[in-house]
Amino acid sequence: MDGGSEPLPKWREVYVGGSPEAELQETKELAEMMMAAQLKSMSAGGARRVDRAFHKKAIAAFKGAELCFVEDLPQDLQVGFAKPGVRYRTMVRFSNASSQTQSDEDKDLRGLAVRVHDSDGTDHDLLATNFPIPHARNARQFVVFAHAVSGGRLSKLVGLVRLCFALGFSETRRMLGNVRTALRACDSVALESYWSRGAIAWGTEAVRYTFKPSPDTPGVQGSFSGAARLSSEYAARQSVGAVKFDLFVQRYISEDRTPIEDAAHEWDEMVSPPVKVAELVLPQRDLSTPDALAEALVIEQMGFNPWNTAHEFRPLGNLNRARKAAYDASASHRQGKRFKVARMPVQNRVFGTAARSVLRVMNRRISWHKIPFLLVQLLNLDALRHDLRQKNLIDTDPEETVPSARTVPPEPKPEQRIFRTHDGSYNDLSDPKMGAAGAAFGRNMPPQVQPGDSPNPILVARKLMDRQAFIPAKILNILAASWIQFQVHDWVAHERRKLDEDDDIVPIPEGYPDWKNRPRGEPERNMRIAGNIPKEGANDPFLFANENSHWWDGSQVYGVNSEAAKKLRDGPKLKLTKEGYLPLNIHGFELTGFNESWWLGLSTLHTLFAREHNVLCDELQRAYPQMDEERVYQTARLIVSALIAKIHTVEWTPAILGTEALDIGMKTNWYGPPKSWLTRLGIWLTDVHALQGIPETEPDHHTARYALTEEFATVYRMHPLIPDDYIFYDFKTGKEKARRGFLEIQGEQTDEQLRKLGLRDCLYSQGIAHPGAITLHNFPKSLQNLERFDELIDLSVVDIVRTRARRVPRYNEFRKGLHIPPVTNWDDLTASPETNQILKELYGDIDKVDTVIGLLGETPPDGFGFSDTAFRVFILMASRRLQSDRFLTTDFRPEIYTQLGMDWVAQNGMKSLLLRHFPEFAPVLPKNATAFAPWEVVQEG
Repeated sequence: MDGGSEPLPKWREVYVGGSPEAELQETKELAEMMMAAQLKSMSAGGARRVDRAFHKKAIAAFKGAELCFVEDLPQDLQVGFAKPGVRYRTMVRFSNASSQTQSDEDKDLRGLAVRVHDSDGTDHDLLATNFPIPHARNARQFVVFAHAVSGGRLSKLVGLVRLCFALGFSETRRMLGNVRTALRACDSVALESYWSRGAIAWGTEAVRYTFKPSPDTPGVQGSFSGAARLSSEYAARQSVGAVKFDLFVQRYISEDRTPIEDAAHEWDEMVSPPVKVAELVLPQRDLSTPDALAEALVIEQMGFNPWNTAHEFRPLGNLNRARKAAYDASASHRQGKRFKVARMPVQNRVFGTAARSVLRVMNRRISWHKIPFLLVQLLNLDALRHDLRQKNLIDTDPEETVPSARTVPPEPKPEQRIFRTHDGSYNDLSDPKMGAAGAAFGRNMPPQVQPGDSPNPILVARKLMDRQAFIPAKILNILAASWIQFQVHDWVAHERRKLDEDDDIVPIPEGYPDWKNRPRGEPERNMRIAGNIPKEGANDPFLFANENSHWWDGSQVYGVNSEAAKKLRDGPKLKLTKEGYLPLNIHGFELTGFNESWWLGLSTLHTLFAREHNVLCDELQRAYPQMDEERVYQTARLIVSALIAKIHTVEWTPAILGTEALDIGMKTNWYGPPKSWLTRLGIWLTDVHALQGIPETEPDHHTARYALTEEFATVYRMHPLIPDDYIFYDFKTGKEKARRGFLEIQGEQTDEQLRKLGLRDCLYSQGIAHPGAITLHNFPKSLQNLERFDELIDLSVVDIVRTRARRVPRYNEFRKGLHIPPVTNWDDLTASPETNQILKELYGDIDKVDTVIGLLGETPPDGFGFSDTAFRVFILMASRRLQSDRFLTTDFRPEIYTQLGMDWVAQNGMKSLLLRHFPEFAPVLPKNATAFAPWEVVQEG
């Protein structure tokens, strides 16, 4: 509307459930059901790919049509692009409405889709069928009916019975009667009238529209028959002259006579007389030429949606509001941009449900890891993951609650389809921003508000976290500690304010010394911690965005945006010095994708994987000499990222969770289950989807859009892994080369120390030394007075403050949120009576114990390097990082990675990677364990 405030509309819309938010939840469910209907139709038709949910068979599709508004367009209808006498380029598609490709001789509805190209770049999709009203009053009726009648004969019969229970017998009978009347033979799609499905806005008016055949549409000679009769007839008709339709609208009168929300109520033309507003002209044309056929193929790939329009012409009513999400889901499903997992087979619905019920009862009496039977443990892990997927994925990113008009979404560029973008966008082609840098952290449970200063975090850290003596994790080496930090820097990064802007302030407890917040600052009685910045545009001040992409994409090596990535490249390779080290940036830190909290352990892995990338570039150029530099770089990046994901899944995880069940479970995630007939039978009975490794499946986000979560970031606070003191050895002689404290091998000093000590000896020295155990009283002293960006920080305090500030529930609520019984007795919190007494004195109330403290204090299961509570988040999110990622599922294939790339990932792991760069490591690498277990020591001499 032009000038001033927009007049109020004459109608109103009523949302299902009483609010847009409630209706949105139903709409999501209906979109999923629509995709399920597509799968049923695909199965019934014996098709190899998903096709349109409806209007599958095109009768004619072409560009070059024209919509011309009448000269005497009424003043109140002159809105937006609707201007007297103005003509617009238009695209048209006629179709049969069935979800199956059937003969044109069959009784069916016929559809007309029109896309009008506005001069300002906006397109307007007008969709209509040749019956005045739809069979469904609202979206739920429409989708439930569609799902019921899709599939084969038996499926349809069962579906109709279910339909009676879902919608009631009378409504089912009415809908079936409507469909029986609407389905009929058709002589020519050029001679049919086509009505809109419900109302649309037209400025301040609400209207329904109709395309009626013009009296001067040309005739056609001859008779037509056969499966393509309508296509042949229409092509013959348009070849001799222009086919024309008149576009009429009916105005909204009142809710009882021209309802908005009840789409199945016909608007009587006596009550609301049609007004001609435009003429649709389909000019004379030969539709059999190669150009015309190619044009039709392009249109067949498109998705029409009534919400592709301007705000002034937005669709109205519940049925139309749901069409945006449902049509988008259906189109994306058909175009291979979105995926839907087929319904579980009968045996899974019976035995799987029963097994999970039994296991839930069993788990109340005995922890899953204490069950003596391996198969039961494995089935229990699958059951735990199933329940967590259903109940513990919460989408927090702000969504469009009320559908809004839009321009036609652009198609992904070819490079976005076959390569990872640096910011993580377009991993999910149907939702390009999902998981991208800047997307919000999700949740695994609702946030909990508690006083952030009680008890004092400094007091908690001093009494419960300070390292009195180093407690080693003897099942691991320091490479395992470096590795998890290497991964976390790929996954999560909260944006921080500058110190002094809006700090989290922690008073220094009485009796404790003053604290300097800056290296050259004055001592203070407050510890000030730079606050996190809430997600831009969010109403929730405790909703935070991830500065990294949420995907497993190696961003810590390659950078999180294209500009940063360019600075790291030298042609297809990553920049390295002639000695094979990372170059330095202006701050004296190594130039890499992510170099915060930088220390020698990180530097060794960043350097190692940069070298691996460059080796891959050489191999790709040798195997595929026609491949250009960009393709070489991007393909090597894909391969390295997938190899990192594989190493973490099948090597690092079994190393830190050292049980047979976890070893099998994690290898099952990647390779599929063991060949044991009993194991495979159990999985076949309970969860057939687990019979394949995740890389052999399609993406599945389960119950929420993909995002890493605040709880995920919390359980990976594993700072006790870091030792304070290091000894470096000469690999060749076994002799000690140097001793260093952590502060001497971090920050600006990292590069100098790495070059002085050498990458080989740094890797070896990490391989033979133990990290710290993830437990209380073992926090590295070096991280409690750490200089970072002109700040002094105590990470033990920061871990507590951040977790509280992000509204992560306290320990007992955290456990309950993960369906684990809370701890009710102080003596059960840790294995140490002395520590339990300190906890009681500090907190007073067991329900106030911080999650960070509870996770560190909890006694892990035998063989585990961290708590069972943390493991619940792990088992959910570890699979999700793989299962949601297009490049680790449906696009993990030779066409994207090359055959060399697929073989590289399949044949390599951390050991082979180390040996490729340092063959001399062969005698010292563990023989029956991963590279993250302690290595053999080279004897001095």
